[in-house]
Amino acid sequence: MNKPSSSPSCDCCTEISRRSFIQSAATLAGASAVSLPGANLLTRPVRAASAAAKSETLVTTLYKSLSEEKRKAICFPFDHPLRSKVDNNWHITDKTIAGFFDKDQQEMIRQIFMGLHSPEYAETVMSQVIHDSGEEGFGSSSIALFGEPGTGKFEFVLTGRHCTRRCDGDSVEGAAFGGPIFYGHAARSFNEKADHEGNAYWFQALQANEVFKMLDGKQRNLALLETARDEKGTDTVKLTGKKFGLPGVPMTELSSDQKDQVRKTLASLLAPFRKADADEAMKLIEENGFDHLHMAFFKKHDIGHDKVWDVWQIEGPAMLWYFRGEPHVHTWVNIRRHAEA
Repeated sequence: MNKPSSSPSCDCCTEISRRSFIQSAATLAGASAVSLPGANLLTRPVRAASAAAKSETLVTTLYKSLSEEKRKAICFPFDHPLRSKVDNNWHITDKTIAGFFDKDQQEMIRQIFMGLHSPEYAETVMSQVIHDSGEEGFGSSSIALFGEPGTGKFEFVLTGRHCTRRCDGDSVEGAAFGGPIFYGHAARSFNEKADHEGNAYWFQALQANEVFKMLDGKQRNLALLETARDEKGTDTVKLTGKKFGLPGVPMTELSSDQKDQVRKTLASLLAPFRKADADEAMKLIEENGFDHLHMAFFKKHDIGHDKVWDVWQIEGPAMLWYFRGEPHVHTWVNIRRHAEA
């Protein structure tokens, strides 16, 4: 890619000194070490980046710190098809954070990632990524940059095992999180037990099961299906545009208190993410009509046969949140203003 052109500064593209950022980040870090694989500079949990060093600003600073050689390896045009890809375990480039970037750049990438999550959950999410990523921890992840920060169209994408995250500064119009994302966790083993002990995201399934408990017999017949969708990379989160006839019980069949419980589930799904992204996601869901949502649970994936449904989803015309908790948690997310053509 060409060298970045000069452009007017704004809140999301103001350049800050790499060294001054690292110094301020050190004061934010203050988190205790954890007994997880690869707990070092690249893996120990840290507190989410401050508002003064938010993720979009750091993406700009990271981009400007890259040599031409590094840009050729990880930078792509904004409309490159790779930008829209998502999967459960993949690397968007063959350059790992630990192996390709200098220490300052590694720290910026770590703070970008932390800043994409809410202060309450950022350290939990980082610990999950560390745990699932093997010996190198967070450093085994990879990133790509699409477009050029400061020009109006850019996106930072970080990928690895059980992780796809995006930072776009609202460059991707009408798409929550900048496009489809993925999160998951294999806490104690690949094949988790029914209680999913230690899983960072199992609380979301417990919240969803509270909805099921409130359903009457007719509603359960609509909501409880046999087998969930297959995992097929980006196709897993393909949106239908349908308002009616989606899998599961439609919100129009629920009472007001049952709908309130669905809203509580949506709130728990969005809780790990920064407020701006969570708010945008809910706005897009509401634009497409809350009553057009359908909620489904899948009985053939019930670990322990305890009727606490491990696999479930919420789907609407232009959104899907698919929680596949068997054999461990995989979660696929795509929320847009309009379903893709």
